[in-house]
Amino acid sequence: MHHDLAGATWRTSSYSGSGGDCIEVAPNIPDVVPVRDSKDPEGGALVVPAASWSAFVAGVQAGDFGTV
Repeated sequence: MHHDLAGATWRTSSYSGSGGDCIEVAPNIPDVVPVRDSKDPEGGALVVPAASWSAFVAGVQAGDFGTV
C-alpha cells in the first residue's frame, strides 16, 4: 500500500544525541507511523500501523528488548 508522505511532519526523539544515529517518525499521518533514517531522509520510509508502533514503544519503555 502506498502512503502519501508529502505532508509528513518529521521529528527526532529528544533522547537522540548528536551522533547522527537517529530515526525520525512522522506521527501526523492517519493510522500509520512512517519511520526513516535521519541520515538519509530521501531514502524512503518504513510505514507501520499506528497500533504496532504504539506496542513497540510500550515494549521499549517496559524494557522488553533489554539494553543495548
